[in-house]
Formats: sequence, structure tokens, C-alpha cells
Amino acid sequence: MKPINEQIKEIKRGTSEVINEKELEKKLQKGQPLIVKAGFDPTAPDLHLGHTVLINKMRQFQDLGHQVVFLIGDFTGMIGDPTGVSETRKVLTPAQVQENAKTYTNQVFKILDREKTQVRFNSEWLSKMSIMDFSELSSKLTVARMLERDDFKKRYTENKDISIIEFYYPLMQGYDSVALKADVELGGTDQKFNLLMGRTIQKRYNVAQQIVITMPLLEGTDGVRKMSKSFGNYIGIKDKPLDMFGKILSISDELMWRYYELLSFKSMDEISALKKAVTEEGLNPKEAKVSLAKEIIERFHDQEAADNAEQDFNQIFAKKEIPDDIEIYEHPLSGASISLLDLVTQSGMTPSKGEARRLIAGGGIKINQEKVTDDKLSFSEPGDFIVQVGKRKFRKFLLK
Repeated sequence: MKPINEQIKEIKRGTSEVINEKELEKKLQKGQPLIVKAGFDPTAPDLHLGHTVLINKMRQFQDLGHQVVFLIGDFTGMIGDPTGVSETRKVLTPAQVQENAKTYTNQVFKILDREKTQVRFNSEWLSKMSIMDFSELSSKLTVARMLERDDFKKRYTENKDISIIEFYYPLMQGYDSVALKADVELGGTDQKFNLLMGRTIQKRYNVAQQIVITMPLLEGTDGVRKMSKSFGNYIGIKDKPLDMFGKILSISDELMWRYYELLSFKSMDEISALKKAVTEEGLNPKEAKVSLAKEIIERFHDQEAADNAEQDFNQIFAKKEIPDDIEIYEHPLSGASISLLDLVTQSGMTPSKGEARRLIAGGGIKINQEKVTDDKLSFSEPGDFIVQVGKRKFRKFLLK
């Protein structure tokens, strides 16, 4: 293991808060690998780069020689985390939770070392608890303390429902730390209440209290709101390489350094040297952005995909050419015509014909690099052509 001061420097990289650093130092002084826990409720099947901020921190702990526990909240996931929620969540079925859990584990090992990661499910202990066990857990905290939580307090004052089972969620997450004897728990800043609950519950069960480390919520490509599919500012880890490349290059120069700190596996010394090269030595910020984009694409795809994404991006935007590798969409005419609106919608290039009309009105759809101006355009003869929607979507259509 590295010296303690170097470990603490690496552990603190990009964090919002460490509660508390002195306790962390004492745990490290024992010279034993720490049990580092991070919990994930499999309520959604796909991850984006915002989710990976936490997983990257887990990887850093692995590289420092500590034991990482990737905890899948299959039991708590059926309840749903009430954090930031204005009303009671719909309960997921066990089948939905299990399916989402499979997707999670397939994706996280793009970052974590599979051989050094313990994957645990909190149903291992929570599903075995009796009514008396849950009663004992419930006695560890008061309703008044629960109502200190902002989202519960707001719903209570607005006379909105709070189910009893939602009170159990932070208690059960806290009990996870008891069951695992966690030395450290990681989570986003929005999880602080739940993470501190782990310390409280551990103390009530006479288990050594964990260190709480909160990570910031990564801003999306707009640089303002947190990365989220609902905001449309996300970069999915299953995105196509060219899409990932284009999205990363679209972020601001200032936001690029935050992405480097939270997403890159480069050392902070390497990042500082790169930043100095940009700010003092005349390096074009785009070159630094390209390096970041290729690093991330290689992580989730491979080096060849990263190189091809750069090449295709340059063809499209620098040389205004069309990439060689374009998805082909075949459509049988069968004696009937088909409109351009139907083609781009059915092929998945646009979510609806209304959106396609809007794009045409704004000059956002091209056929063979010529802007389309007629939203009533249709095709009745066999042939082929290339359609571009926006800056990065291309399809080659074969009409037969």
C-alpha cells in the first residue's frame, strides 16, 4: 500500500466531503485493507458518465489495495430511494430489479477490476430479517429524526403521503453497513442523509463507524444541470463511440477540467501538467478534449473504436465529409411511396414526425449533404441516399 498521506490525497480527489478525515487516517494507520462499500439500487437499467463518478472512486480504492464491495440493493430497490422524490414511488417487481441488476453488473466491470470486486446483494441479510429484527432496527431511530430530512419534511408540510416503508429505506441502507462491517461508504452529495444513517446505525449496533465520502453530481453536457437522461444532457456508457466523442467535445473548456478530475484515470499531476500546457504553453484546448474523449471511449469500447471515432468526427466536422461506416436501413416500397418523415421516424433517427418537421424547418436534416426544405418530401422509386439528422446521426437508406 502507498504511504498514508498519498492515499488520503488520492482518496480526497474530486470529493465533496469526507466525514471525517481524522478517523480515516486512524483506519489507514492499521495497515489493513479497508472495506469500501457503495450501494446501487437497480431501478434503471443503463448507466451514464454521471453514475461512473462513484464507480471511478471505487476503482481508486481498489488501486490503493482496499476491498471494494459493489452492493446491489435488490431488496431496497423494490422500495425505491425516497431521496429527492416528491411523492411515494411505485414499487418495482423482483423480476424488474433482477433484470436491472444484471445490466448494472455487466456495465460496471468496464471500470472495476472484476477479480478484486465483491458483488453483494442486500437481500442476503434483509430478506432473512424477522418482524422482531425489523422492530429492533426501527427502535434505533425516531420519527422526529426522520422528518429532519428535507424531502420528508417538505412532503409532510404539504400534506403529501409518506409511506411507513419509505422510513425503512435509510434504516435498511444503514443496516447494510452493519452487515458488511463497512469502513467507508461512498455516495453522491444527495445521499448524505442515508450515508450518515449508516454511521448512526453502526453505532447503535456497536460496530465501528464508517467514514462517509460524498462525491459531487457531475454536470451534463450543458454545464448547468446534473447529468440526467431526463434533461437530455447525458453521455451514456453504451452510447456509440462517435456519439460519445461528439458529446465530450461539445462541453465547455472550463467543464473539461472537472470531467478530467472526476472521470479520467490520469493522475492529478498529469492533469495539472496538461492544464498548464493549455493555459500557459499554447496547447489548443480541443487537443486536451480529444485526449479525454478517447480515454473514455477506450474504457467502454476499445482503442480501435476511439481512434475511429476521432477519424470519423474529423471527416464530418473538419472536412465536412460523410463517415464510411454508416448504418444501412432498407425499406421495401412494394409499389407504394414513403415520406421522408416516416423514414427518419421508423429508422429511429427522430423520435416522432413532429420532431422531424421541426428539424426540417430549422435546416437540421440533409439528404446527400443538401438541406431538406420540404417536409412533404416522399419517395416512390427504388434508390439509395444518405440522410443526416443534426450533426452526428447518419443513415444510408436503400429503397427497393
